[in-house]
Amino acid sequence: MNFVPVLARWIPALHWLRGYERGWLRGDFVAGVTLAAYLLPSAIGDASLAGLPPESGLYACLFAGLAFWLFCSSRHTAITVTSAISLLLGLTLGGLADGDAARFGALASGTALLVAVIAFIAWQVRAGAIVRFISQGVMVGFKCGVALFLASTQVPKLCGFHDVHGAFWVNSANLLLRLKEVNLLSLGIGAAALAILVMGKFFLKNKPVALAVVAGGILVSALFGLEKHGVRSLGDVPHGLPAVGLPDIYVSDLNTLLPLAFACFLLAAVETAAIGRMFVAEHGGRFDANQELMALAAANLAAGLGRGFPVSGGMSQSVVNEDGGARTPLSGVFASGVIFVVVLFFSHPLHALPQPVLAAVVLVAVADLFKLSDLKELWRGDRPEFVVAMAALLGVLGSDLLHGVLIGAVISLVQLIRRASRPHVALLGRIPGTRRFSDRERHQDNEPIPGVLIFRPESDLVYFNVDHVRDLILDRTRAETPPPKLVVLDLSAAPYVDMQSARSLAGLADELTAAGIRMQAVEARAAVRDRLRRVGGDVRLGGVTRFISVADAVEAFAGRTEPKELHGPPRAGSGQLLSP
Repeated sequence: MNFVPVLARWIPALHWLRGYERGWLRGDFVAGVTLAAYLLPSAIGDASLAGLPPESGLYACLFAGLAFWLFCSSRHTAITVTSAISLLLGLTLGGLADGDAARFGALASGTALLVAVIAFIAWQVRAGAIVRFISQGVMVGFKCGVALFLASTQVPKLCGFHDVHGAFWVNSANLLLRLKEVNLLSLGIGAAALAILVMGKFFLKNKPVALAVVAGGILVSALFGLEKHGVRSLGDVPHGLPAVGLPDIYVSDLNTLLPLAFACFLLAAVETAAIGRMFVAEHGGRFDANQELMALAAANLAAGLGRGFPVSGGMSQSVVNEDGGARTPLSGVFASGVIFVVVLFFSHPLHALPQPVLAAVVLVAVADLFKLSDLKELWRGDRPEFVVAMAALLGVLGSDLLHGVLIGAVISLVQLIRRASRPHVALLGRIPGTRRFSDRERHQDNEPIPGVLIFRPESDLVYFNVDHVRDLILDRTRAETPPPKLVVLDLSAAPYVDMQSARSLAGLADELTAAGIRMQAVEARAAVRDRLRRVGGDVRLGGVTRFISVADAVEAFAGRTEPKELHGPPRAGSGQLLSP
């Protein structure tokens, strides 16, 4: 038995590795090295946000990166520790550890293992489908908001400020208030790196300019002792690997950690899916949100066993990875390899890497995320989606990435529910010279039928929208002068009718009958006919059958033919239209 196709459904890398081209290797390697140069300081910084020693962040990125690439469906998503999850850990675990650093680390690793379990269960039940509710408007606003938010965290580093951990508005206000404190040497180094990177994007496309800038920054810092002049460098990077295994926690800790793990999972799942969808929209291909849950499960399992803490797809890290020329997830393996080598042998040289240089690398990488043209297009063509985009953008700027996506997604769902609760009900007229009927409002030349009103609800009829349909039909019927003798309800565009809606339609027929108006339902699908019969609505709606079309009902009313429910199905060759 060939197990490769079976395993490929679990491990996508087995599929794309077979088609891997040699020319991609250089791009993946350069992107991996560039990504590692960014992961090293961000891992150390986020570990400090969580209240953990710096090596915890490095171990998390190292081990998670070795597992994530095998299972992920996105070519550019980089797995890493993130500020949101780190802050959540720090705020939650501080009281549980009671000042014990070893227990704090064990609880953080245990949380990562619980996140892995939750992600695996979510993958099993295919919960990834929920991210399909993130609309294009959400993604446009999310990308623009992320670009501005990341800029607010990196521009202060160019100026020599490094205590930047707030939201966009806080970071921006602090920068303006501290302009007199700018370190001109830091600003000069960062601006020089920024200029080289920008020119490289225009004149040296697909070249490892960022890697050269990072190496140059280390060399300049080492030669001229920039730290002595107030230019912040990366700092000490610890070396050595941990003992891999289960963290030292108690069974009773699991119940305590479960809410925290679930919150971390939501953060990771939403942000990772948003990142993956963003890159697929940019580069094409197929994104499998459910497969990303499996990748998150594997990555967090590896991070937890490797004495790290929960990981997620990282926006800035992923953008750096893409901008570095990554072609496949193999760049993540190279990044983990570099971290592995650095942790073991070369932690000391990284001490001299200037923070303004790293800030310049990130600023150039995120510049492409902010596309004013996309916002203008939504403004001109789809105002509701523009509102969603702005909500997502302001959510990112006012809070964080997760809240930005969730705010936009909630507004999208509200708009979706509002549209579903107010479906269009077409008033039909005869297309001149035919037996076909279409919307009179859309086609003004359609002929009304004297004494007959024909309505076609263009949606499933369910408990939250049937009252709108019923009221609209009643209001239009009452406004007709003189009152119609027949109301035809075309159900061909309503593939589903729930029990409450079936009863409501039967009640509508009773109300019209009491006013002296006959009602006839036509062209109902099989499942809809069955539902109407169950509530006794078939007789009240003129006999629900598959043999009557709109034209048949109109012609029967005009006296040209008799209702078909009295005579059975039409004879072959009669030329009469059958309903679906």
